[in-house]
Amino acid sequence: MAKRGGFMGGGMPGNMNNMLKQAQRMQRQIEEQQKELETKEFTAKAGGGAVEVTVTGKKEMVSIKLSPEAVDPDDIETLQDMIVAATNEALKQANQANEDSLGKMTGGMNLGGLSF
Repeated sequence: MAKRGGFMGGGMPGNMNNMLKQAQRMQRQIEEQQKELETKEFTAKAGGGAVEVTVTGKKEMVSIKLSPEAVDPDDIETLQDMIVAATNEALKQANQANEDSLGKMTGGMNLGGLSF
C-alpha cells in the first residue's frame, strides 16, 4: 500500500502540490506587478536638461520636451543625439524597475533568462 500523498494514489505528492500552488501564486503576483509597472512613467534628461523624455513601463515614449536653446537649425545632430540619450536613459530606468520588481518576486532565483 502506498504512503499518503505518494504517486500510487494517482495524486501528486504533497510537496509537489504545494510547489505547484506556490508557483501559480508567484505567477499571479508577477502578472500584477507587471500591470502596475506598465502604468508607471520614467523620465530622463540630456544636454543639461535641454531634452526631457518620458516613457512608460510598457517602454512607450509618452512625451518629449525640448528647451528653445536645444533647437539650433545649424546643429540638428546634437539635438538628435540628446533625444536618443534621454530616451535610452528613460528606457534603462524602466528596465531596471522591471528587473528590481521581478527580483523581489523571485527572491533572486535565476529563471533561465525569462524576461517579463
